[in-house]
Amino acid sequence: MAENESKFEILFGLWPRPVVDKSNLDDAGKAKASDGTGTKSSFDPKLSRFESPNGTMHLSKNLTEARLDKSQLVTSAPFVSLNSSIEAKESARVLRMRQNRRKTIDVLKVVHPPPRRSVPRHLQRYLQSLSSHEALLYAKREIEHAPLVKNVGNDSYLYAPVFQNISIFKRSYELMEMILKVYIYRDGKKPIFHQPRLNGIYASEGWFMKLMEANREFVTKEPEKAHLFYLPYSSRQLELALYVRNSHNLRPLSKFLRDYVNVIASKYPFWNRTHGSDHFLVACHDWGPFITTEHVELKDNAIKALCNADLKENFVAGKDVSLPETAIRIANKPLRNIGGGIRVSQRPILAFFAGKMHGRVRPKLLKHWLNKDADMRIYGPLSRRVSKNMSYVRHMKSSKYCICPMGYEVNSPRIVEAIYYECVPVIIADNFVLPLSEVLEWKAFSVTVAEIDIPKLKEILLAIPLKRYLQMLMNVKMVQKHFLWNPNPMRYDLFHMILHSIWYNRLNQIQIPQS
Repeated sequence: MAENESKFEILFGLWPRPVVDKSNLDDAGKAKASDGTGTKSSFDPKLSRFESPNGTMHLSKNLTEARLDKSQLVTSAPFVSLNSSIEAKESARVLRMRQNRRKTIDVLKVVHPPPRRSVPRHLQRYLQSLSSHEALLYAKREIEHAPLVKNVGNDSYLYAPVFQNISIFKRSYELMEMILKVYIYRDGKKPIFHQPRLNGIYASEGWFMKLMEANREFVTKEPEKAHLFYLPYSSRQLELALYVRNSHNLRPLSKFLRDYVNVIASKYPFWNRTHGSDHFLVACHDWGPFITTEHVELKDNAIKALCNADLKENFVAGKDVSLPETAIRIANKPLRNIGGGIRVSQRPILAFFAGKMHGRVRPKLLKHWLNKDADMRIYGPLSRRVSKNMSYVRHMKSSKYCICPMGYEVNSPRIVEAIYYECVPVIIADNFVLPLSEVLEWKAFSVTVAEIDIPKLKEILLAIPLKRYLQMLMNVKMVQKHFLWNPNPMRYDLFHMILHSIWYNRLNQIQIPQS
């Protein structure tokens, strides 16, 4: 088992095993001991210029064997030189490299995707000749007959095991790049509209807004050419502007959004043309589903990208999109601390959770596991005494599994945090539609545990074979690039993955005429 683990660790890009000097081993083969030790009105003119008139994954055997064979080419022999001075210089160089590696342990190495494929001119002319609806029909037919993707080896940027169907995703994504145009309504004033918040637990909606409004590839200023229409409001800013603290009254927020949509529908022809089915919003606040309820078409027809993707709370799978919740601590450093999970054999913690006690799941988790088992580091808010010895981030990077229980609602930023810090997420949230589940195969890189099975949590985790765990951990590392907010967006990153899911679900609503 140890030999198998070593091969997988080399494959994962984790730290290689240190070379052991046998002169420091005792007779038993063990290392010798060392000495080292007031509600506002529903469409406030100050806030807007409008006045009111809503599975199991299996790695390919051949692929696995090929990678293991390649890992055997990595030498573990120490540097040997016939010249002692050269050997001394080399030793100093190796020491400097190790020191630099320690300094950069939390710096993410960004791997750039391949460039877009060029589109033949005749195909460009054909697509430009189509109406927006005809272009969507063309795309849907093409996706249904997507060619089989055969290159899933080491040189492929897209890693097949983390996708439900890599062939369909790749073809759909290429068609999105060729066809999709998005019109952004300029109506509405700051702070509710066009003012993204880029940090905190609701940062996903802000980063999407920022990158969408700055985009030149997909955004069009000619709404007649658009396939999708973006309502650029912030659910977090709406809460800060209109919600009366402790009132528990969301109707003013819902009415404001209703009135905004009514103005859009009366000013432009596009909403009424499809009754809102080609319009979308992106909202990460827990209240996202509830503040659409005053406008029936907004609630039922528009595509809602929501962090609170609860099947029991106004979320429609196949139409709406589960938005990944990303907790960004420093707005101008969204990639800080990503990566750097330590090698598997040196992870002392089986499972870790720390967080505030709210919702129905977390109190149950602490009731069964707080101070009950040394392998299960389950806390409430992480105390200074604990964090002084090991920070929250270091806890995640030192754990085999990171527990991601729901809070007030089904979503949790810990799911993406676990992926960022290279820890297999364990998701505890019944009725939760997992983020980007239109295309991602979550069974390949996470564990889902029913709320009723919390008492058996350790038993469930220990029952996962080492080989299966190592596969999941590798898949976490491979799917990580699809959850990154790159300040300068690149293909297949989180901005593009969210936009693709919106595009893909819009195509789901298109019916191909029977010939």
